[in-house]
Amino acid sequence: MTVVLDGQSLTLEKLKAVARDRETVEVAPQCWEKMEKCRAMLQKKIDAHEIMYGVNTGIGEFSEVVLDDEQVKTYQRFLVYSHAAGIGQPLPEEVVRGAMTSRINVHCHGHSGQRPVVTRTLVEMLNRGVTPVMFDRGSVGACGDLSPMAQMALVLIGEGEAFFRGRRLPGKEAMEQAGIPTITFEARDGLASINGSNVLTALLALTVYDVERWLKMSEIAAATTLECLKANMKPYDTRLHRERGFRGAIISAQNILKLTADSQILAQKGKRVQDAYSMRSTPQVVGAARDAVRYARSQIETELNGVGDNPIFIWEDDTVLTGANFQGTPVSLPGEMVGTAVSMVSVLSERRLNRLLNPALSVGLPPFLTEGAGMHSGLMLSQYTAGMLCAETRILSHTAANQSNPATADQ
Repeated sequence: MTVVLDGQSLTLEKLKAVARDRETVEVAPQCWEKMEKCRAMLQKKIDAHEIMYGVNTGIGEFSEVVLDDEQVKTYQRFLVYSHAAGIGQPLPEEVVRGAMTSRINVHCHGHSGQRPVVTRTLVEMLNRGVTPVMFDRGSVGACGDLSPMAQMALVLIGEGEAFFRGRRLPGKEAMEQAGIPTITFEARDGLASINGSNVLTALLALTVYDVERWLKMSEIAAATTLECLKANMKPYDTRLHRERGFRGAIISAQNILKLTADSQILAQKGKRVQDAYSMRSTPQVVGAARDAVRYARSQIETELNGVGDNPIFIWEDDTVLTGANFQGTPVSLPGEMVGTAVSMVSVLSERRLNRLLNPALSVGLPPFLTEGAGMHSGLMLSQYTAGMLCAETRILSHTAANQSNPATADQ
């Protein structure tokens, strides 16, 4: 399958196909024409010495520093050098490929001002398997993912490092082995390659893709546990959830009822009037997670198909606009919701596990689900592992979106 990027139709599924499954990428033909028109407008303004942020000025605190013609030619290379300041471990290749795909889709709007050769080189890198080494620490989100994206941009100009056919190589060597010519950045090319929240968005897109499937598994596990514990199934009557009105809860209750529909165990009489919280609140908790994930998907796909860049060059109106379209908040806040939701669903699952293993609560099941209790410990230590994982989800879901500090001389 070839994924066609047009700036408008990139979904989580398509991003996953390129990033994880390594499907090939094409840019829709009309997008090349838009890029050419945008670049022509930009070049006209450069020739007229019109002041444009990040083109013939410095950036951040240096935005008032105007560059001369010679400086404009080399500035983009130095910009990438200075911004490639990340440290830590290399990001997973699928995240890097997702970020590259996202960046290409930004270019497809024809409002970033880069030369089309920059975008063509990124496409070739994806299709031939050259994955830049981008480190996992150094991005603050509030100013996009400048540091890791700069490490990506280094490979376009034959520097930095990249993975190719399972080996970590100098960027120039990786490009040579793949048969991809490196380029020399000209005006705007460097900043147009790096100035967005592409890493954050790719990471969250892949996470949400996986969490959507994980929530289905959580409902299957819940249904199995409810049957084992002879649950009262009234809390799963969809009429109850329609009365409250939350879409996710209705869907979750329907799924669990479908999974338990033919259960002879649950058809037996003698149920408790009301079960413990962990047995009756799954639609409310998993349903809320479903709603949070659905919102996150919508925000991510908006970002994937938007112009996350600064400045932007609207060739249709001969206008240059500066702002903060690189800002990561529109996707980071939904990401926080997803992390919290995963933690809450995990805790609920662990509490059901406790009821399966605890002989005081397991309605006649063998203690810790083992024969010969005492001689054998059964699944006792599995609960330890589950408890550890719950603690880890709480730590990892602690808010990060509000942790940015002022930088670049308080810019």
